[in-house]
Amino acid sequence: MAIASIPALYRSSVGKKAIMAVTGAFMVLFLIGHMVGNLKIFFGLEEFNGYAAWLRTIGEPALHHEWFLWILRLALVAAVVLHFSTAAELTVRAKRARPVKYQHRGPVNGSYAARTMRWGGVIVLLFIIWHILDLTVGVANPNGVHGEAYQNVVAGFAPDRWWVTAFYVVSMIMLGFHLRHGLVSAVQTLGLKNPKHDKTLNVVATGFAVLLSIGFLIVPISVTLGVVD
Repeated sequence: MAIASIPALYRSSVGKKAIMAVTGAFMVLFLIGHMVGNLKIFFGLEEFNGYAAWLRTIGEPALHHEWFLWILRLALVAAVVLHFSTAAELTVRAKRARPVKYQHRGPVNGSYAARTMRWGGVIVLLFIIWHILDLTVGVANPNGVHGEAYQNVVAGFAPDRWWVTAFYVVSMIMLGFHLRHGLVSAVQTLGLKNPKHDKTLNVVATGFAVLLSIGFLIVPISVTLGVVD
């Protein structure tokens, strides 16, 4: 593809959907790795804090201390900005395509996940902001000590902060809906969808979304219930 055609591709609806699919895939890969790392908390304080410390050394000596994490963070920020900005642009474009509202709107076809995709995305975005303030920067965490990942998680989801856990539960449920619909849409956008395999795709997407959501919810719920302390 000629370089001159790249701006035109970005401006097109198909190009924006492709950007959403690619950035979404990148974020899903990050979520899988993040979830697996979170589950190490069940191996105890030393193991979890050791894992958190190891993340800061990835790439050494080619990269300086924590450079890999900062590169990953910047890439994630770029992916999130592109993903949500293109989603907003597509929403505006869809509304402009039909400036006159329906006089009578019948039942909306599609899954519940598809109908709540936009609001789910907003909730997930708010969750990302809170998660960074809570467990990355530490300013919203009762412990908030750099290098004490285990203690920060336990303090963040303590029983008296049940409202934080409740917010995480709602956010992860919305993330599950978002992932389920997003995976199906991404496959369709990238031209990989086969009508013969629609049922299988829906089952796989639903199963993946449920497993990932549960994987993220196990930790905060376990801390709030006292299983991890």
